[in-house]
Amino acid sequence: MGFTIRKYRQPGLGLLAARGPDARRFLQGQLSQDVLTLGPDELRLAGCHNPQGRVLAVLWLIADGDDVLALCPRELLTDLLGTLRRFTLRAKVTLSDESDQWRVDGVVAEPGADAAALRTTPGLRLFPRGATGRRWIALQAAALPDALADVAPDDLDENAWPLLEIADGLPQVLLATRGEFVAQMLNLDVLGGIAFDKGCYTGQEVIARAHYRGKVKRRAQRFGSAEPATAWPPGASGHLTDGRRFQIVSSAATRDGGSEWLAVTNPPLADETDPSRDEALRTVAAAALPLPFALPD
Repeated sequence: MGFTIRKYRQPGLGLLAARGPDARRFLQGQLSQDVLTLGPDELRLAGCHNPQGRVLAVLWLIADGDDVLALCPRELLTDLLGTLRRFTLRAKVTLSDESDQWRVDGVVAEPGADAAALRTTPGLRLFPRGATGRRWIALQAAALPDALADVAPDDLDENAWPLLEIADGLPQVLLATRGEFVAQMLNLDVLGGIAFDKGCYTGQEVIARAHYRGKVKRRAQRFGSAEPATAWPPGASGHLTDGRRFQIVSSAATRDGGSEWLAVTNPPLADETDPSRDEALRTVAAAALPLPFALPD
């Protein structure tokens, strides 16, 4: 019998835990999202920024009672914990890496599959992911048996989930791109990752100024290329054939040997010139692909 629900392991994702009476209040002053109103069934996007508004980490927040879990790449956790701990001062909060205590999977349901029924599975928490209504992040305690083992087999295609993330326009920051982009370049504002009506947080002044003055034109856009993903890893820069300079946010291989990317670049230019052109960078043919949301003008 064929399965209509598939599971994609996420070994590259880790979990930062903020626990203690001041956990939410502390994160409220450090992240771009409104942490105080985070609900039990939500997976909220947030950014951790430096004072210049550049993104140090893209986080996905999960409530664990009054505490908070933050999904982010494992490779960032050591630096991220060090950054946040510098601001704890007298706050009653403990920050730690709980990656080994949790099992994180991506879940995809084929059309017609009753994935919603999984919500009643003991020990399993499901959070909607992306724009299709057929993807979820699954969270389970690592010490318990895998609740998805009998209903959602592992899909071993390591590019399938990253391609779905790119198609949904969901950005990620890695060590190679840490501090490279301001929040709006990654579309954190469009994706609901910035609460403009909350109080101050690190980088807030720069992010708010860019928002209200509308000066950020370079944004993450989706492209497809015949070149392999290995040629365009996160952080790589190049030029499109129309002259625009771009920098890769994330990339994944397609089954035909090509690749899809999220790359930060300008809107198409009528005169096909770009003042940031660098002749040392390579030019690549890439086709613009749609995103499930509109970018600001």
